[in-house]
Amino acid sequence: MKILAVCGFGVGSSLVLRMTIEKVVRELGINAEVENTDLSTAKATPADVYFTSFELQQELEKTIKAPIYPIKKYMDANEVKEQLNRYLSSKGE
Repeated sequence: MKILAVCGFGVGSSLVLRMTIEKVVRELGINAEVENTDLSTAKATPADVYFTSFELQQELEKTIKAPIYPIKKYMDANEVKEQLNRYLSSKGE
């Protein structure tokens, strides 16, 4: 599974979000490739699921067909885990 953490410039907050996603993925024992990127690159990069801010979610939805889950607090492992579990249950995993 490929997961993208997306922010406006692809360096600060998406890196923090990526690290939180990686922590959750390890805890859940999921085999996943997690990357962080900027908004423009994310629009052209295929992934199974995208995690981003509420603000960027609307922009991504214009071009991305895969599920996009908004995160309020990028360092909140519980929030990330909840959204990842929502994605997994939507896929029947």
